[in-house]
Amino acid sequence: MSDFLQQKFGLRGKVALVTGSSRGLGLAMVRALSAAGADVIVNGRAAASLAPVTAELAATGAKTTGIAADLGQRAEVQRLIDQAVAWQGHLDILVNNAGIIRRAPAAEHSDADWDAVLDVNLNGVFTACRAAGRHMLARGSGKIINIASLLTFFGGINVPGYAASKGAVGQLTKALSNEWAAKGIQVNAIAPGYMRTDNTAALQADAVRSKEILSRIPAGRWGEPGDLEGTVVFLASASSHFLTGQVIAVDGGWCGR
Repeated sequence: MSDFLQQKFGLRGKVALVTGSSRGLGLAMVRALSAAGADVIVNGRAAASLAPVTAELAATGAKTTGIAADLGQRAEVQRLIDQAVAWQGHLDILVNNAGIIRRAPAAEHSDADWDAVLDVNLNGVFTACRAAGRHMLARGSGKIINIASLLTFFGGINVPGYAASKGAVGQLTKALSNEWAAKGIQVNAIAPGYMRTDNTAALQADAVRSKEILSRIPAGRWGEPGDLEGTVVFLASASSHFLTGQVIAVDGGWCGR
């Protein structure tokens, strides 16, 4: 990496936590941040899921650790942030990626499904932002990257809890940016388009819905987890110091259709 690229996009000396990073989009992003030079913390609900990822990253010479936590439990989220800060003594980058989805028509959407989705996708995100934000405010710098969704902008079908949670994540991103931008902390969000992950398995398997979705994506394909790598490194790096409060769609052109 040239001196210019290292200065603008390199993450040496930075510590990054990516929630829900044992697979899917989170795995792609934690790999990218590590490749850019960051020391990375891998997170998932089950400790057993973290070891293969940390072993893979360590084999490249990266400094990494895994911390298991249930992002649907506020106390667990607080513990996660506390341990992340304690690992190297500071936390520079937080990527709030962990999320769940429950599919059912609104009239049949249970309280249990609604609460489960909001607990992880919104309450967990706010709790992590608040805890990491306190640390970053004390240091005068930091990057928070929330993972939003196309349903931050649109309503979706049969996912009222998920749509509500992701709409709220977009507004939370702006609210935190308004408070913290002048204090050295940039808060932004990435809104992935239709990506090939476990969360979209039902849509991919539905021939009718999959065809409808694909026909509206100008790029002509579903997204892959690796399509987020450049955006997350950019938002975590010095190159994005004057970019804050934004929800960036990485969607193959869907929002422009």
